[in-house]
Amino acid sequence: MLRSLVGSEMCIRDRCKTFGTHAIPEGWIIVAAGNPPEYNKSVRDFDVVTLDRIKKINVDVNYDVWKEYAYQAGIHPAILAYLEIRKEYFYRMETTVDGKAFVTARGWEDLSDIIKAYEKLGISVDEQVISQYLQDEDTAMDFANYLALYYKYEKSYNVKDILLANTAQSVYTRLAQAPFDERISVVSLVLGALNAEFKKYYRMTMTAQKLFDELKF
Repeated sequence: MLRSLVGSEMCIRDRCKTFGTHAIPEGWIIVAAGNPPEYNKSVRDFDVVTLDRIKKINVDVNYDVWKEYAYQAGIHPAILAYLEIRKEYFYRMETTVDGKAFVTARGWEDLSDIIKAYEKLGISVDEQVISQYLQDEDTAMDFANYLALYYKYEKSYNVKDILLANTAQSVYTRLAQAPFDERISVVSLVLGALNAEFKKYYRMTMTAQKLFDELKF
């Protein structure tokens, strides 16, 4: 929701096309974003004169839209698998006796980065770490429990063997009879592994193309 601009007084004139004292270049469109007052005490409403000269767009929470971005951004597959079965935990904002409890898309993305960093270092991610990014106790605890199961499935089903077609038929039979949460977790593990291989292939292809261009030159 457009509410205010930090650090600048907005002044758009119909004829001179200025933003404060700065002239707006021909063909440019100014886009600004802000938070509603229930989330930010420092905001203030635009006056009617300003609102009459802008297009205001209210943006609502939409997990399916964010999910498209999440795949492109390489969000950790455990988070994507979890949110597929717990979409109600994607975005939460609540006032409790202990203060604000909240979970946001930014929190999930930052958590994804720390999980991947911890995995490279061989450090386990527990609820204490997760709660630094998901600042809602119920969500942090629920995801911590799910993440433990996710790693258990990773070892149990051995995704690398699945990709190499070295898995015994009994494993597929066990997976077919597994609960829904377990099946979607394994699918996410496979997709995550495939995406990693696709990225490696893309980087190798781009490197080979650049080397070939240099050789031709």
